[in-house]
Amino acid sequence: MAEQEVVLMKGNEAIANAAIRCGADAFFGYPITPQSEIIETLALLKPWETTGMVVVQAESEVSSINMVYGGAGAGKRVLTTSSSPGIALMQEGISYMAGAEIPGVIVNVQRGGPGLGTIQPSQSDYFQATRGGGNGDYNVIVLAPNSVQEMADFVDLAFELAFKYRNPAMILSDGVIGQMMEKVVLPPFKPRRTEEEVRKECPWATMGRTKDREPNILTSLELKPEVMELRNIHLQEKYQTIRDNEVRYEAQQCDDADYIIVSFGSAARIGEKAVELARAEGIKVGLFRPITLWPFPSKEIAAAAKGKKGILVSEINAGQMIQDVKLAVNGALPVEHFGRLGGIVPDPEEIVNVLKDKLMR
Repeated sequence: MAEQEVVLMKGNEAIANAAIRCGADAFFGYPITPQSEIIETLALLKPWETTGMVVVQAESEVSSINMVYGGAGAGKRVLTTSSSPGIALMQEGISYMAGAEIPGVIVNVQRGGPGLGTIQPSQSDYFQATRGGGNGDYNVIVLAPNSVQEMADFVDLAFELAFKYRNPAMILSDGVIGQMMEKVVLPPFKPRRTEEEVRKECPWATMGRTKDREPNILTSLELKPEVMELRNIHLQEKYQTIRDNEVRYEAQQCDDADYIIVSFGSAARIGEKAVELARAEGIKVGLFRPITLWPFPSKEIAAAAKGKKGILVSEINAGQMIQDVKLAVNGALPVEHFGRLGGIVPDPEEIVNVLKDKLMR
């Protein structure tokens, strides 16, 4: 096996490098803090000169997502990236993509809100990502990285899942992971697919009609309500298949734990330290980290919670994922929340103190 090259870079830079290496055909995006390094890195690397990957700074986030719609509708591996207010502007396009079953990848490096808020990190877009932030009954596959390595790894995974299910996939990161620097092993170079390979993999794509088939039409519009109902039934069946097959999570020291901390993304990194501090005090605590926020690992959390004394949900928001955790355990044990607002990152010692105060009193 060839020796792997270990490099030091930001999470945002890892996204850009991984996009090139996993055979992406195009990037359409718009700068916004704290994710601007993604498009800046792509501009620096000039992949159009090496792989032929198209990189365009669109005039807005609305333009970006609609360019993704067009490119992905032609069967291409296309992504866009932004941060919270920009992702909010993309919601109509994401809903259109879900309704038309167009695969594409969206990266959200979250910052604090509501509104323009702050440029500091946050996890307050959880509802927006996991509930379908636009109109209609739809879901987006949501991956939550907690390291620069996973920022790199999840780009190819997001494309794989998006095309497997013809569904938008989102990498829901935040300003901590996007801006922090860590060692990372970048994925190996994967060549972009040829036109013939795209046609074979994506027979539904709008690449020009061939003589052996009817025209491909990709739209989310259907004026006949009975036909629209059938389409929605199909989508719900697809979402159930995704729930059955694509749940991802990580559990640390949960088997002998009396209490479990549930966190995702950068908050899970802080949760790891809180577990270490609690165990040093003789408090048996484990960490459960959902990796797919949709589909959410409800059954897995319920199984991990059996026999425990309580759950503390720690996230960088006012309390959003806690709703899914409470639904998972269905009142079987106490569930408390600890969060920070306005871009303030939780402290692991605070988490331990809240655990003592709320669950061990």
